Amino acid sequence: MFLSDHMEHLSIRLSTSLELSNKNNQLGGLIPKEIKNLFRLRVLNLSSNSLEGSLPSNLSKLIELRVLDLTSNKITGLVPKKLGDLKNLYILNLGKNRLHGPIPPYLSNISSLTVLSLGRNFLSGPVPFELGRLQRLQVLDATINNLTGEIPPSIYNTSSLESLALASNSLCSQFPSNIGDILPKLLVFNMCFNKFTGEIPASLYNLTKIKVIRAAFNHLEGTITSGLGNLPFLEMYNIGFNLGVIPVSIGNLSKHLSTLLMGGNRFSGKIPESIGYLTGLRLLNISDNSLTGEIPQDIGKLKDLQELELARNQLTGRIPDSIGDLGALNKINLAQNKLEDISSLESLVSLDLSSNNFSGHIPSSIKDCQSLENLKMVGNNLDGPIPDALAEVKGLEFLDLSSNQHSGVIPPKLQDLQAMKFLNISFNNLEGWVPSRGAFKDRSKVYMEGNPKLCIHTCRKTRTHRKLLKVSIITCVVGLIAICENNSSTSTSSSSSSLLKEPFMNVSYDELRRATETFNPRNLLGVGSFGSVFKGVIRGVDVAVKVIDLKANGYYKGFIAECEALRNVRHMNLVKLITSCSSIDFKNNEFLALVYEFLSNVSLEEWIKGKHRKTVGTVGLSLEERVNVAIDIASALDYLHNDCEVHVVHCDLKPSNILLTEDMVAKVGDFGLARVLFDASDDRHHASISSTHVLKGSIGYIPPEYGIGEKPSQAGDVYGFGVMLLELSSGKSPMDEFFEGDQNLISWISYGFQGNAIMEVIDPKLKRLIDVSGAQLHAKLDCLKKTIEVGLACTAYAAGERMNMRDVLRLLKEAKGMLIKGN
Repeated sequence: MFLSDHMEHLSIRLSTSLELSNKNNQLGGLIPKEIKNLFRLRVLNLSSNSLEGSLPSNLSKLIELRVLDLTSNKITGLVPKKLGDLKNLYILNLGKNRLHGPIPPYLSNISSLTVLSLGRNFLSGPVPFELGRLQRLQVLDATINNLTGEIPPSIYNTSSLESLALASNSLCSQFPSNIGDILPKLLVFNMCFNKFTGEIPASLYNLTKIKVIRAAFNHLEGTITSGLGNLPFLEMYNIGFNLGVIPVSIGNLSKHLSTLLMGGNRFSGKIPESIGYLTGLRLLNISDNSLTGEIPQDIGKLKDLQELELARNQLTGRIPDSIGDLGALNKINLAQNKLEDISSLESLVSLDLSSNNFSGHIPSSIKDCQSLENLKMVGNNLDGPIPDALAEVKGLEFLDLSSNQHSGVIPPKLQDLQAMKFLNISFNNLEGWVPSRGAFKDRSKVYMEGNPKLCIHTCRKTRTHRKLLKVSIITCVVGLIAICENNSSTSTSSSSSSLLKEPFMNVSYDELRRATETFNPRNLLGVGSFGSVFKGVIRGVDVAVKVIDLKANGYYKGFIAECEALRNVRHMNLVKLITSCSSIDFKNNEFLALVYEFLSNVSLEEWIKGKHRKTVGTVGLSLEERVNVAIDIASALDYLHNDCEVHVVHCDLKPSNILLTEDMVAKVGDFGLARVLFDASDDRHHASISSTHVLKGSIGYIPPEYGIGEKPSQAGDVYGFGVMLLELSSGKSPMDEFFEGDQNLISWISYGFQGNAIMEVIDPKLKRLIDVSGAQLHAKLDCLKKTIEVGLACTAYAAGERMNMRDVLRLLKEAKGMLIKGN
């Protein structure tokens, strides 16, 4: 529904009305210029819609306007200077849009303004000192933009301010020492994720009514003063990733304080026992410091505590019994300390005790932890058998007991844990038979290497079979590829190779060694996340052999992730997996490899950089070829996201992972970071397979939400595709040295696109190819604009604002249609 379609009706209906509120009504299209005719309006609220285009400057004709709220739309362009003419405006909300350029100093002409909200846009440049003239301003929010420079002193002199939020920019300088005196009404102080230096001013603790102090991820130092205890209404205190110490007076903080985040500092000494007075706490994070001593018993007084993070300190002694009395506690992370004993923790959902000094047996009382879903005890000195009691924790999904001294057999009762999604018992002293039911039936979920006495496959006594550390992978991979090949009747692959068409075949280490001339460096095609790729010849057919690097972090998971991602997929725009090899080499070392079809026309990265040409004298990919490549990639992603048996997220889209055939057909490869998303109706839907739990992807192509711990998603793939599409159009990598300071590929192209300077941002090699006139030129420019528009929409900051791949594919096909029509 478009707002412009209703303007005539609205003009009549609102001729005498003072308010137009169409919040969250799925309105789309541009804000019509006819909006100026509603000159009696006092409130214009069009927030949470899908309005596009730029803000019409004639909004300034609405001279009676008191409230202008356009939050959460898709509005682009600059903030009009003319908005400064709205002399009666109290509230201006333009947050969560796609505005760019500077904050206009002319906004300071709106002397009546009390709320100025510009957060979550692409605004750049300094904070105008003129805004300090807004002496009635109560809320200034410009979080998550690209602002630079220092905060003008005039802003700190705006004594009416109650909320000052400039987080997630690139602002610098020091806070004024008297900030608590010159901003006496301040309730919210949010300056995290900037470049501020110096100390947190002691005067800030004079603001006895303040509710939020956030200054994490800066370069601050100094100590937390005892004045912190003078803030009875404080609800959130986050100074993580600075320097300092914890004062004993922390116990004097507000009983309303629900979140205390002080991780990643240089705190030393003990955790003050007075912390037990903060009875309103729900989240306590003091991880990544240098705290010593024991965990105080008084933590047991925090009855509302839900999450306790004390990881990576130097804490010693036993976990206090009082923690067992915290009925609301569902997550505790005490990893990488020097703790030595475990207490009763019946209510926990997640418990991480990795890398401590725990010794002895896992107590049988673990069976009382009936809420437990995740248990990690990696890297301790635990010994004795794995207790049968673990099998009584019926909801257990994630169990990691690796790198301990456990002995004896694997308890058969563990087979009964139907919820189990991941089990790691590697590098212990286990022996005997491996169970075959339940979680053990799917060997991709179970990790057992480093237990030489385990009979993982069969208990044969030959030396060769004793050397196989991960024979379970053979069973897994053979099963995966067999399923893949048995389903090949649905393949859309266009290859005519008999090797690619024949059923599943076995290949040995020796055959791959001979195929690649002993993995000769001259046959090296490239190096990826989990290994090196060599060109080889098997049975007269060229292949690409990916040899897994056993030193790579998470290589087993990468191997399994790639198999799992590809076993159910068949599409002409995906590189085809032929087979796999899980064996030992001639030195009895483990060997893992994947064999793919070979594509001779190098990667898209080399085409974009101009390192590869079709013929002598050509300058690279034509516009038609670029659009076709984009459509090929979009087709593959649409299939992975929507059409294959289980949906797959690639997680590492970039030009070097896109290979081209001799016919210039693009194929998506390298699924080493892929994630399989099981349908919610599937009983495995919590068991998404992925290669690693760390940040997924390559710098420049990773969506913003992955940086704050969000799980891999289809929207993340859309972001990576969007960056790639902008790179395909501009010829510039997101990591190009051309981009300095706050500028990046997305903001640069967005600025050129909105300023009708499209020819300034496209690939110079492409400019020469579209040097035509008339209808053909217009067709090519329209196609380019459409393509760039899709790329910008795919790279929206908020994941929820990105389009899905099916719509992307449809729009790219429309762009191609423009070319065909023009020709």
